[in-house]
Amino acid sequence: MGIVNVTPDSFSDGNPHLTAEAAISHGELLLKQGADMLDIGGESTRPGAHPVEAETEWQRIGPLVTHFAAQNVCVSVDTMKPEIMQRALDHGADIINDVMALQAPGAVDVVRKSQCGLILMHMQGKPATMQIAPRYQELVDEVKSFLTQRVLTLQEAGVERSRLVVDPGFGFGKSLEHNLKLLRALGQLAKIAPVLAGISRKSMLGSVTGQPVHKRLVASVTAAVLAVQAGAKIVRVHDVEATVDALKVLAAVQSA
Repeated sequence: MGIVNVTPDSFSDGNPHLTAEAAISHGELLLKQGADMLDIGGESTRPGAHPVEAETEWQRIGPLVTHFAAQNVCVSVDTMKPEIMQRALDHGADIINDVMALQAPGAVDVVRKSQCGLILMHMQGKPATMQIAPRYQELVDEVKSFLTQRVLTLQEAGVERSRLVVDPGFGFGKSLEHNLKLLRALGQLAKIAPVLAGISRKSMLGSVTGQPVHKRLVASVTAAVLAVQAGAKIVRVHDVEATVDALKVLAAVQSA
């Protein structure tokens, strides 16, 4: 999954893709590099981020959703807002990727009428405050319990289990220790539903390596490979070409 952020405060790069033209060009590059799908977002969920108005979010992502859906690209929309989910689906989006796991009022009603894929993420707190001393009694059990309950809630609402993917939410209300434990435990989460891992360029990698965001390529690719080995079926990444090459090597070794 290639990341296309259309936000002025993206944690990873600042963001150089603010215009629709630049963002579309970047998305096309990621597809050429081997991305199977694009995750398009117009509201930052980095630590400390504050919400944006729905109309602003749609103005940022609408042209991209429309463009790539028309090209038969698998389009994922990264949003917490039911109204944005509805507009994205109306314009051809294939997946809704929600860091709130569809807990916003009305979100489940929007998606159950569609056949779109759904990514349910675990987050402790909200983006503005989630990294202020996150705490757990039993981290893995708590994340598993939350994601299991969200899957059951959606099934009870009429959503087929085959549409669901779970995301442990690396960096979303987790310390470095928490993130590393979750990476080791992806196989347990995979028993709930297929797992998406989003570790690319995140601060946990900076904590381990001491490298700033723009020098986390090697760490990000390594983390993606480890995530797939641990059970992830989708990796959400900024550096598509390098990640694809690394996963080709992994696949060749495994098949041999």
